Amino acid sequence: MNDKVLFWFRNDLRMADNPGFYEACLSGEVLPVYILDHNIDIGSASKWWLYYSLNKLNDSLQNHLHVVSGDSESIILDMCKTYRIERVYWNKSYEPFRINQDDKIQKELAEHDISTSTYNGSLLWEPQKITKSDGTPYKVFTPFYRKGCLQSEVPRYTVSAPKNLKLFKIPKQYGIKDLGLLPSNNWYKKFDNHWEIGEVAAQEKLHNFINSGLNGYKEQRNYPFKKNVSRLSPHLHFGEISPNQIWYTIIEKIGNKDVDHFLSELGWREFSNYLLFHFPNLNEINFQRKFDDFPWKFNNELFSAWTKGETGYPIVDAGMRELWQTGYIHNRVRMIVAS
Repeated sequence: MNDKVLFWFRNDLRMADNPGFYEACLSGEVLPVYILDHNIDIGSASKWWLYYSLNKLNDSLQNHLHVVSGDSESIILDMCKTYRIERVYWNKSYEPFRINQDDKIQKELAEHDISTSTYNGSLLWEPQKITKSDGTPYKVFTPFYRKGCLQSEVPRYTVSAPKNLKLFKIPKQYGIKDLGLLPSNNWYKKFDNHWEIGEVAAQEKLHNFINSGLNGYKEQRNYPFKKNVSRLSPHLHFGEISPNQIWYTIIEKIGNKDVDHFLSELGWREFSNYLLFHFPNLNEINFQRKFDDFPWKFNNELFSAWTKGETGYPIVDAGMRELWQTGYIHNRVRMIVAS
């Protein structure tokens, strides 16, 4: 087929097990696009990671990744009109803003006779498909995971990276450097010694964890000085690796208590997305309303000391200083500093 199609990269910055990109490549010549959307706030550390992740993806795409900054809705429509694109593909996001944005884009494109195809590329189980027997959503993790997820259909099987890429290139108005992702000062340089970024690095980290960190995970993961952690969370966030890839890489060891427990941690990631999908105001109101009258202390001086690791509580300060220096904080310490 010689149709021109657009694939919209978002938090799925990988080639392998990218169902939307895979299907787009089967349907015609693909224009790969990433849009830095002005309607979505991104933290400075995330921008640092995104900069390098986009560069890695662009290398995999043979320098064909087209990056743009602005409003996704208007940019996609303009590109479709300009380059006579007939179909647009992307992987779904389950965050409230993205859901509403996707609906608007699909309707707008349909009015111009441009078809869209969307896929689940970020979750093991789509949140709308997991409900209690009465059709209402789960609110507690254990029944959600044990009864809802594990007794549902198995997660989507992974797909390989597309072969024989047929990409078409358009004049680039922006390069990745022009997105302004890196700050003018070099504070982020301290992160460079602690992370390898991109799809290849994510796969290497997964296999290193399986070989040297998975054994003993259930117990040892609770000790900040131990190495029984995967450190895959930023790779999952930016979609350099999918939860499905992780799941099916180690699922044959199911029954091992360490494997079971690690997979349940993927379940917690699912649960977070699930709750936000079913309770879209979760970022604005308390999930448990008893906390509406919680006696919070609004003290800027104490807050500043907490952020800098200067509270006087050694474990709290160690965690916050680790975060400042490396961009990482151990899960157990994360819970301590947040409490």
